[in-house]
Parts: sequence; C-alpha cells; structure tokens
Amino acid sequence: MTTTRQEGGSASGPTVLRILLGTQLRKLREAKGVTREDAGWEIRASESKISRMELGRVGFKERDIADLLTLYGVVDVEERAALLALARQANTPGWWHRYGDILPNWFQSYLGLEAAAALIRSYEVQFVPGLLQTRDYARAVIVLGHADASPKEIERRINLRIDRQQVLERPDPPRLWAVIDEAALRRPIGGLAVMRAQVEALIQATKLPNVRLQVVPFHAGGHAAAGGAFTILRFPDEELPDVVYIEQLTSALYLDKREDIDRYAVAMERLCVAAEPPTHTSDILDRTLRDLDAS
Repeated sequence: MTTTRQEGGSASGPTVLRILLGTQLRKLREAKGVTREDAGWEIRASESKISRMELGRVGFKERDIADLLTLYGVVDVEERAALLALARQANTPGWWHRYGDILPNWFQSYLGLEAAAALIRSYEVQFVPGLLQTRDYARAVIVLGHADASPKEIERRINLRIDRQQVLERPDPPRLWAVIDEAALRRPIGGLAVMRAQVEALIQATKLPNVRLQVVPFHAGGHAAAGGAFTILRFPDEELPDVVYIEQLTSALYLDKREDIDRYAVAMERLCVAAEPPTHTSDILDRTLRDLDAS
C-alpha cells in the first residue's frame, strides 16, 4: 500500500484479506522475477490491474489467481488450495454490504480495516468516537452532516453506526484507546438530555476491559494533534502495516508509509501524556454530568 486518497474502487469485501492475498501474490511474483506487465498479460489484464490486486484494492477472480500461481511456479497442491480459498474469502461481502446504498467506497474500506484491527487508537476533537456513541447522540451528529437526507436514510445511517459498535462486544474484540478533547464533552450535541445520556454511556464504557478513555482538558493548552482528528489501526497479522485514517467531508486519507505512521504515533503518544490519566476519566465524566445538570 501507499499513501492514498481513496475515493472510489471496490471495497465491499474483507479489506484485510485482500491486502494479505495481494501481499502474497507480490512476493511470489518478485521471487520468480516476473514483471507486473507480464503478469497482467497472463490474465488478460493491464500492469495497473496487477498493481491494484497486489495492493488489495480490487476483488479477485479465482481463475486469475490460479493462472498467476501457475505463472509464479506454485505447484504445491496445498499451497495453491490455501491461496485460492483466501481469494474466495476475500470476495465475501462484509456485514456492511447491506448498507451499500448509503456508504461511499472510501468509508467501506475503513469498516473493513476496523473490523480486522487488534488495536484502534483514535483522537477526537468535536465528537464522541463513533464506536462509543449512543443512538440519540449518533442521530444528532448524523443530522448535522446530512441535513438534506430523508428520515429513512438518517435511520439507516444510525443503524450502521450502532452495528459498527458490535465489534467491541465480539468474543475477540479489538482494544479501543480513545483520546477525546474536552470540547467534545462540553458541546451539547442534540441538547442537554442527549448529551447527559452520552456522558453516562461513556462512564459505562470505561468499565469495559478492552476500552481505555482519556480526556485532554482545556488547561492542557496546545498539543501535538492540533491538526484534527485521526485514527491509528493496528492488526494482529505482522504482514500488515499500521494504517492512519483521516476522514474528510467527501473522502478519506489512508496513510501507511513508515514515516507517516511514526509521525502520527508520536503525536498520539504526546496526546496521551497531555491528557488526564485513564484513572481520572470517570471523575472528569462525573464532573461533566454535574455541570450539565447545572446548565
């Protein structure tokens, strides 16, 4: 993968499986000394198609994978079977496929990465992280961004956000380490009642063993992530690099170059130092509740 702005392309299947298979295909091709152009010719495709396959950005035809394995000299029956099985799995639509009518391709990519992550580290400035939002708070946030959407579309977007949260409740959940700017807690999105319920939900979330929550207080002043919100995803498979995700209004950035990841990792570490320790989070949230009640 390279630093990219994803605005199109297929991303409806398990993103990480495609990346894993693409990585294996690239290694096999390079070990055999085959160029992308020659590989493309073998499957009646272009050099750029091979590049997109190796980066995991397109789906796979099982026949193409079989032809490439032959070209790369993979004759072991079990090895071929395993890679072909991986190709079939990589083409299986993810749970979010049913929301395809409201999901841009660039966000489908993120959902695939989020579902496969072992560690999700995020910094939020304006809003509570999506994985921790209540239904009413999510509705208020979504209406802000989709004011012209129909009530039916709004409900579907809310359901998508709530369905995303199931990743934290599965048997092998990722660890979520979220750092929230105090402004996100003080801004009454949806009104005082909605915000109060949201803060109460955050208090409950801090009790989950796989969730760590920190707050950057106003008195911390400026900090390393002044540029805005971002998320760093880490995966259990060592073949996959960390990915930095930065969402924008109509697209998103996916960064996985080593120098980019290192810069954002340092910024995240500095944020965690500037923030109040996780052991103080419940007290901060309790104080926020009292202030909301006094409003």
